[in-house]
Amino acid sequence: MNEHTAEAAPVEQRIVLSQHLSLTALIWGDAGAPPLLALHGWLDNAGSFALLAPKLARRFRVIALELPGHGHSGHLPAGISYHFVDYVSAVLSAADALGLERYTLLGHSLGAGIASLAAAAVPQRLEHLFLIEGLGPLGDDGTHTLRRFRDAYAAPASSGKSLRVFANVNQAVSTRTLASGLRADLARPIVERGLAGIAGGYRWRSDPRLTRPSALRLAEEQIRALLAGIEAPTSLLLSRPVTPYLPSAMMQARARQVPNIAVTHLDGGHHLHLEHPDVVAAWLLSTL
Repeated sequence: MNEHTAEAAPVEQRIVLSQHLSLTALIWGDAGAPPLLALHGWLDNAGSFALLAPKLARRFRVIALELPGHGHSGHLPAGISYHFVDYVSAVLSAADALGLERYTLLGHSLGAGIASLAAAAVPQRLEHLFLIEGLGPLGDDGTHTLRRFRDAYAAPASSGKSLRVFANVNQAVSTRTLASGLRADLARPIVERGLAGIAGGYRWRSDPRLTRPSALRLAEEQIRALLAGIEAPTSLLLSRPVTPYLPSAMMQARARQVPNIAVTHLDGGHHLHLEHPDVVAAWLLSTL
């Protein structure tokens, strides 16, 4: 692949999963290159890979899939909640719709958790598994199970945080930087793709129901049992200092369940692939 092709603007593709749900992906690289399916984090979108994907497109056809309710993908029908295992089903269905028989998975944060379980579900389909800031979903040790369950049903199923209207894109970028700690220039690709123009300004495209608490989470023992089913060579990249909800002891215990895993630490924040795209690309490509 030549340099021009790798750095070309991505192509947007619509993926119809059913009459009720279509997903969207941004695709970089040659159609004949080995496929790499990339999954973004919670409330992010394919813009999360805007800096990393062109560097990987010299080796892969990078397909940055937008999860249900995120980016330009469809929202779930009214009355249907977003459950973690359903994200896994959506990703596997999208891979089928794209005709991916064998592929590499890359996930960040929520996307890393989804990629982990997808790899356990269909080990025969995976070439490699690359995870940034995540290994399995958020778990449950039983401490807050009842409170979380009640909170999830305390509000109508259609509700979520109200959608703020921004006067301009820069205002939305500022809001995102305050929430995530990302520099404005790094947050911008996610923000620009995550906004919809409306009368009077812009609002987020993402489904407000994504901010609702989950009624149930998998128990930590269940997560570890599922991670033991990952057969693909796996590389996990974690930030230093550690992200608070990814404590070292828990991540080490989970990593011990994966038969063939290499764990690397990199100075930076939660969005390592945006902060250090060259380093992250080198980390990924050096393992192949």
